[in-house]
Amino acid sequence: MNEKDQLSAFAREIIEFQRKNDLTDTEMALNSHVSVEHIHNIKAMREQPEASVVASLRDYMEHKPTGK
Repeated sequence: MNEKDQLSAFAREIIEFQRKNDLTDTEMALNSHVSVEHIHNIKAMREQPEASVVASLRDYMEHKPTGK
């Protein structure tokens, strides 16, 4: 899988997670400690996120507490 396909897969993963949990980009940014700009750029596939950003988002998505 090339870099762009991986990025778009991660972008789709974020979008699906937000849809499933009824989260806005702002709520996800506050809860994951990743800037809303990074989240926007990842979803728009304008940015190849650093490993630390991916790790923060994945950690939040895997361990999201109940509620927002």
